[in-house]
Parts: sequence; C-alpha cells; structure tokens
Amino acid sequence: MKQKRFILQESEIPTQWYNVQAEMPNKVLPFKNPGTGEKMGPEDLYPIFAKECCNQELNQKDTWINIPEPIREKYAYYRCTPLVRAYGLEEALDTPAHIYFKNESVNPLGSHKINSALAQAYYLKQEGITNVTTETGAGQWGAALSYAAKLFGLEAAVYQVKISYEQKPYRRSVMQLFGAQVTPSPSMSTKFGRRILTDFPNHQGSLGTAISEALELAMSTPNCKYSLGSVLNHVCLHQTVIGLEAEKQMAMAGEYPDEVIACFGGGSNFCGIALPFLRHNFNGSRHTRFTAVEPTACPKLTKGKFDYDFGDEGCMTPLIPMYTLGHDFRPSNIHAGGLRYHGAGAIVSQLLKDGFIEAMDAEQLEVFKAAELFAKSEGIVPAPESSHAIYGVIQRALECKKTGEKKVILFNLSGHGLIDMTAYDDYMSGNMVNTTL
Repeated sequence: MKQKRFILQESEIPTQWYNVQAEMPNKVLPFKNPGTGEKMGPEDLYPIFAKECCNQELNQKDTWINIPEPIREKYAYYRCTPLVRAYGLEEALDTPAHIYFKNESVNPLGSHKINSALAQAYYLKQEGITNVTTETGAGQWGAALSYAAKLFGLEAAVYQVKISYEQKPYRRSVMQLFGAQVTPSPSMSTKFGRRILTDFPNHQGSLGTAISEALELAMSTPNCKYSLGSVLNHVCLHQTVIGLEAEKQMAMAGEYPDEVIACFGGGSNFCGIALPFLRHNFNGSRHTRFTAVEPTACPKLTKGKFDYDFGDEGCMTPLIPMYTLGHDFRPSNIHAGGLRYHGAGAIVSQLLKDGFIEAMDAEQLEVFKAAELFAKSEGIVPAPESSHAIYGVIQRALECKKTGEKKVILFNLSGHGLIDMTAYDDYMSGNMVNTTL
C-alpha cells in the first residue's frame, strides 16, 4: 500500500520558531512613524500590541526564537498536523509531479490561524492585559483568536468584514460560541465606522476598515490591546511551525519540494509553509521555487507597488514597507474573504522585491473549479482561500505533464471550507462571477 500520510510524534513539535529576518540578504525596511517619518522601535508599538510580539516584530538578530512551553502544550492539542501525498489529485491531472499538502485544516479551529492566536493570547495574558480586539475577514482568524482568548481568560471583541459577516453566518456563530463580541464592519460603534457609513452607506467592508475599527476600540478601552492575524512579522514567525514540521515530514517521505505554493492575503500561511524551506535557498544548498497565489480581484503582489503605506484604511497603523494597492482600496465581494486585503506583509514584500519568491493571481471561477477537482479527488472541501493555492498547484502540475518533469510540489491547505458552503452553492448554481481589479 502506498504511504499517503506522514505524521510526527508530539515530542517532535518545534521548540523554536524560525525568524527569517535574521537571515534575509536584504533586511526588512523599518516601520515609520506616520507623523514624523522616523524609524519606529519596539517600544513605539507597545501601546498597540503585546510587548513580546513587538520585540519579535522588529527582531532582525535572532534566527531562532524559543516557543514558551505553555504555548507548545496548547500546540500539542492538535499538532503535528499531517503531511499528505495527494495521489488522487495526481491521478486526476495525469501528471508525473508528486503533490503533497500540509493539512492545517484538521485542527479544532479548522485553519492555520490558531498557531499565532495561541501565542498572541498567551503573551497578552502574561502582560496582564484583560481585553483584546481584532478584525477578521472570512472568520478563520476571528474564530481562532476568540478560542485562544477564552483559553487564556481574555475578553475578545471582533470586527468582521460586513460582506463576510453576511456570507458566512456560521463563522460568526463560532466566534460567539467562544464568548467573543462580533460586530459587522463598518459599524456605528466607532468614530471611523460612522464616518465610513456616512460617506458610503452601502459599504460592504474590507479588512482595512475592520482593522481601523478594532484599533480604535483597543486604544479607547482600558487594559485592552489589539491583535492581528496576518501581515505582521511576528505573525509570520509564529506560523513557521507549519514549514518546520513539513521539512521533517518531507524527509520521512524521502523527497524535497521543488516548488512550494500557498494562497496569499497578508502572508501568514504563505510564510508559515515557505520560510523554513526558503532559508536553504539563501545559502545555495537548495533551489526551491516559491509562489504566492492571490485573487485577481485583490492583486497587490502582481499589480501593486512597493511603497510605505498604512495597514488600515483609517491611517492608524505605522507606515509599513509593502506591496500595496493603496490603503483606501475597496476590493470586490469575492468569497475568499481572508484574501481581501490591500497590502502584503513587509517580509513577503521584501522577498518578492528581491526575487526570492514570485506571485500569480487567479480568477474566482477558476479557483472554485480547482477546489471542486480537489474535493472530488481527495475528499476534502477546501476553504476558498486555500483553493487559490490548489489552483496554483494544478497549473504547475499541468506544466509538468507537458514537459514530463517529475517535480515535487508542496502546498499548504490552510483551512477547510465546511463553513463556506454558501460560496460553493453560488458556484454550483452558476451564480458566481469573476471580478477583476
């Protein structure tokens, strides 16, 4: 029988996160104070984020950062996640390529987001913080932080992008089940939300808008801080447990990836699977190709510009060096709510600028066609976000079919789509349409 799943023991859960900033040939540019234009240090970020996360955010010295034991203990509830050989997809495509996926959908929250949520909630609790605010698009991050907050005794308030709040009611229910207060964004509960609704009464929301509302609430609430699920360097750091496990599992399979692919919204799951493998490209010992797949409706990597920009629409964040479509960009209402963000994280932006990674964009209908094939061949309903990675994998595997190359392709299945069935209903009924920039 062919071996399909590769699983590590609990004792093999990583003890350290990999900090790519320490090994990047060109370091990430500093964050800037929007008022003065001056470089910001960790202490400048302390009023917003957990202090330890701020230290990690700007750490360009330490290659490895220890994972506190209480976090590893929580990781052990669901890690290590399996690496799976996608024999069914290979057969459906009739490709000589070997396709593997890291299945982050099997944890109790259904996506990779919990890897950073646990870390951020732990650091906030250690600091004595009692309340946390955040934003969420499709709801994977909001669900993960709501659960992590409950584990560590924090009160959570989540601003969910309005179109996703309406499209994905069960994700909202999951957050509420864990005790979080969930508000559709833009809302009348913040000054920024009221301003947006006054100017644009039918505004369906964006991650940039929701971030502004969550930041405003955090800064006006005693003993409260803000938590982010993607984009920032410390989030990418926490997610490297994915790739570090995958390295060991690929060795168990007796192979090494020629290509690593992941969907892209702000960078969390792409960095999680890619960065541990990318470090071998830096020293020339490997030559893996890395591809981030984003929606055509929100193509910051393929059509954006590299510049300093705000991480939110309300201009409350520091200025971040990123590929961006502009902080006031309003993406169309595609079903991949987690990818509807105007900018890319600083790490990914610098790596793309330097040519270490590449990007492609994909139309919504083609993405769901890829998701359908994957579901039929592997028996897993993928999240709309993860389906962008599957689309990229299929393109590469079909190239191998043409050339006869036996490449090894690894991708991150960052979440399942079992709470996204309204999107699949739209697709199967013929009501789904493509939207471009």
